[in-house]
Amino acid sequence: MSIAPGTSPVGLDESTLKQYVADELERVRDRSFGLTTQVLDESELLAQHSRLMSPLVWDLAHVGNYEELWLLREAARIEAMRPELDDIYDAFEHPRATRPTLPLLRPDEADDYIGLVRRKVLDALDTIRIEGSGDELLDAGFVFGMVLQHEHQHDETMLATHQLRRGEPVFPVADALPAPGALITSAEVLVPAGPFTMGTSTDAWALDNERPAHQVDLPAYAVDTVPVSNAAYRAFVEAGGYDDERLWAEAGWRWRCESGKRGPAFWFRDGGSWLRRRFGRVEPLPDDEPVQHVNWYEADAYARWAGRRLPTEAEWEKAASWDPATRTKRRFPWGDEAPTDRHANLGQHRYHPVASGSFPDGAAPSGALQMVGDVWEWTATELTGYPGFRSFPYREYSEVFFDDGYRVLRGGSWATDPLACRTTFRNWDFPIRRQIFSGFRTARDA
Repeated sequence: MSIAPGTSPVGLDESTLKQYVADELERVRDRSFGLTTQVLDESELLAQHSRLMSPLVWDLAHVGNYEELWLLREAARIEAMRPELDDIYDAFEHPRATRPTLPLLRPDEADDYIGLVRRKVLDALDTIRIEGSGDELLDAGFVFGMVLQHEHQHDETMLATHQLRRGEPVFPVADALPAPGALITSAEVLVPAGPFTMGTSTDAWALDNERPAHQVDLPAYAVDTVPVSNAAYRAFVEAGGYDDERLWAEAGWRWRCESGKRGPAFWFRDGGSWLRRRFGRVEPLPDDEPVQHVNWYEADAYARWAGRRLPTEAEWEKAASWDPATRTKRRFPWGDEAPTDRHANLGQHRYHPVASGSFPDGAAPSGALQMVGDVWEWTATELTGYPGFRSFPYREYSEVFFDDGYRVLRGGSWATDPLACRTTFRNWDFPIRRQIFSGFRTARDA
């Protein structure tokens, strides 16, 4: 039985759960190879295409080392295969800018290493007892879900590296997947005042910063029905938004002045036309797509210019997930069904966002569209733990980033896999970051 990616593991019997895990391990590795050894030569894989990013071969070996650590050493209690690699592929010991100086495995060596790890993992999967093990790490296959999501997250990071790469294009210029458009009856939706359940205590593969579920009571507010489009953002640029200090937070204005930026990353003008660079190709800027590659400061300045503001993280999650009629929380905006092409633009199928106002079948109870997929959406909130937060299974996944100026992004992008996306999933980054597939929508008090 084939199970759709993004399906909750809750309720699956052990045999079905193990098959689901095995299928997803194969799927994510196919994706990783499709971003590295299948499309680029050794020199491109070893190169650092931006100091913001790792060499692609570092990411490839890193996901294998992480898999060895958690699925072989921790879950299966198998002795370390290559302990000398632990330091080289420790993301917290070595900043991205310095990773090219490390004695990295070459592409063929990385391929051999992660292949051996994977074969041992699949062998161990047959013998590991998940149900009734009494091990929190194994409960409902959590550690497998954690490793799968980790590799998908690195695959999205590798796509950001490809966007920064200056070599020949390796991805399709277009796709054959139409996105159904919705009739947008209002530019914004009203979310009534009242409490809702934020986070989760029941999603078996939710990560530590999504937990625990807790009640949040919000006043009424309005939020954009769709993400801010390229056309809308271009109006802000052409109105002189980047030259009006009053619109910018103090730190944002300092970034704008020091960087000299006057528009989103990868935008440029040719005479009277706006163009963008996308994966090595230059093309006309599509007005109807959600704007992407903007940082938090840019999103905040646009919102001020529009007489609005960025939604808080709680406002975003309530608009995306809470059904006031039934007083229930949805795993995805449309319900608990795993995402399909009817619901959202996810999973690297298109290599770009689709028009703002697409996917009526993916609407949230609030009426908001595209709250999952297309672009990560900046929120006004700084990353911290929820009340009752407990780090699990290691502090470095999220706790070490709390209360340090990182801003929360929600919803996933076209490059995010369905397995690593849900209405409770929390992403975060520095407010200056633009290489990520980030956009936003705005809100206002009601």
